[in-house]
Amino acid sequence: MIRGLRGRRNAAVALRDPVAEGHRADRCDRLGRLAAYGGSAAMAPYVVIKVSWVVGSLLGLAPVGAGFGLAEWVVLNTVTIGMAVVGITLGLALARPWGMRLPGVPLLFCAWVGAGFLVSMLPYAVADSLLSEPDTSGSGTGSGSGGDSDPRMPGWEAALIQFGFIGMGLGLTLALPAYLRRRWPEAFTGRAGAPSPPGRAAVALGAAVGLVWLYWAAGGTAGLAHPDEARTTWRLLCGICGTWALVAASAVAHPRRERPGRLPRWLPTVLGWLGSGSLFAWSGWKLPFTLYVAIASPPDVVLPERLGLAITLHLCAVLAGGTMMWTLTRTPSRTTPAATPAA
Repeated sequence: MIRGLRGRRNAAVALRDPVAEGHRADRCDRLGRLAAYGGSAAMAPYVVIKVSWVVGSLLGLAPVGAGFGLAEWVVLNTVTIGMAVVGITLGLALARPWGMRLPGVPLLFCAWVGAGFLVSMLPYAVADSLLSEPDTSGSGTGSGSGGDSDPRMPGWEAALIQFGFIGMGLGLTLALPAYLRRRWPEAFTGRAGAPSPPGRAAVALGAAVGLVWLYWAAGGTAGLAHPDEARTTWRLLCGICGTWALVAASAVAHPRRERPGRLPRWLPTVLGWLGSGSLFAWSGWKLPFTLYVAIASPPDVVLPERLGLAITLHLCAVLAGGTMMWTLTRTPSRTTPAATPAA
């Protein structure tokens, strides 16, 4: 009799669950679309400001950033304009029906890189504004030597730039899971399998890079050529990137054990997605900047790290982040069997 009652209860739950899941999916979908529109709108002022910088510098009406010549300044800001336009387009693609028809690989790559940038920038921008040492260039020096930040920048421009990063970061954080769940629902079901040997190597490499960054964030000086340049904002960015590196390593490495009660697939997938994107995007951005400093030796730009070590860490981070994402997209999942009513 007890078994029969349990069977009827399981059958009733099975009937209710699809309806409840549908309501939850609808709410998440609406929230994701609103967040996508909001993120795109928040990034629009950033594009306007950057275009004014490029045009103004070419016409001699606006100053060039410290440590840059006119050509380097125009190229840097043109690249960031292109990145912002891609971010705005990505936000619209996550909300509009035509986004479901776009090719999956380039869309996922842009979303992965954009989310990787912004999940690190979001807490950094908030804490950086409180510490009053603005640096949104990606160099992490805290001295405004990267391009977006400059002592001559008006406060309202800095506020709009920070607002754009924060808004787009929040927008992508909420919109991406909703879009992915809508387009590839099977990726959020079942259980994640064990990573491949390249995935395990990427986990170890990413964790090692993250530990070095966390060591510097905690005040360590080994490996620094100019410890006095390791300002609070630089250590803050090291701490955020190091934390995301360890989150990614843990998310990719966690689903090794084959036992009931493991984490569902969507949790390590989302954390691994964001963490690996942070590794790849930030080091992919800082690597050419570090190479520029090593080759050109601009007198107004001094990085805290030893340049050879910094270049090595960024290369390792790019490799680890890319391999982690490759592992996440190719690791087979094990679907949790549905409960069957007892006789």
